[in-house]
Amino acid sequence: MAGESNAPASGTPQYTVPGMSTEDGGRVATILQDRLFALTDLHLTLKHVHWNVVGPHFIAVHEMLDPQVDAVREMSDQVAERVATLGASPSGTPGALVRSRSWDDYSIGRAGAIEHLGALDLVYSGVIGDHRRAIEETGDLDPVTEDLLIGQAGQLEQYHWFVRAHLETAGGGLATAGATSEVQATEQALQRAGEGRASA
Repeated sequence: MAGESNAPASGTPQYTVPGMSTEDGGRVATILQDRLFALTDLHLTLKHVHWNVVGPHFIAVHEMLDPQVDAVREMSDQVAERVATLGASPSGTPGALVRSRSWDDYSIGRAGAIEHLGALDLVYSGVIGDHRRAIEETGDLDPVTEDLLIGQAGQLEQYHWFVRAHLETAGGGLATAGATSEVQATEQALQRAGEGRASA
């Protein structure tokens, strides 16, 4: 429609919250738009895993993920509303997400619980690392946004712990340690799971 823009939140808004310059409001909105894309992608990925996990641990992982899906979807709503509060226009369309993201699409289809959890370890690591960088970037500009992101990071880290608890070895290491791709993480997780069964 005429007059509408499909561009992500960026640039300098016409207005922002009291006590902040419009330039700073625009910078924070741009940071938040990246977080909005990441959280939207995460909640869809978690639902994908929920639908595609199979095997003996199916029900445990299937039921563990739905509360995470709901919570991450709520996080994306909070971020989008903060972008709008800052005077910018949040973008939530699939096309904008795909064009703007700096990460690859989730690469695992139907697979066992340990395989998906190995891949999700890397997914959560990426989202949390970027959230922490966004916290640092917004700290001096906007403590309200910083506080929002800190709360979300704490919750994401707890969900990451739920995933990693399935991948932790008896010695306290992670089956996915050193993996640089989802496929590599799934292979390592499967190998360690096989070794654990062999030694039992």
